[in-house]
Amino acid sequence: MDAQVRPHPQHPRISEEERTLRRQAVDFGRANVRLEGFILDDEAEAIYARYIEGDLDEDGLTAAILEKQVRAA
Repeated sequence: MDAQVRPHPQHPRISEEERTLRRQAVDFGRANVRLEGFILDDEAEAIYARYIEGDLDEDGLTAAILEKQVRAA
């Protein structure tokens, strides 16, 4: 999924190296989820795209995913 993400003015841009590491981590997680027979929905993909681009740090990523899960329950 190619999500258009703009950097948040309060969050500094991350380096290309950090972006690559984040992308690899998300790709690894996505592959593991698929091995279990699931596919991430568009909302989850958008959250992970924000993380990859540096709009979310690890705490923000966790909070966004947990919020999504609470809404879905």
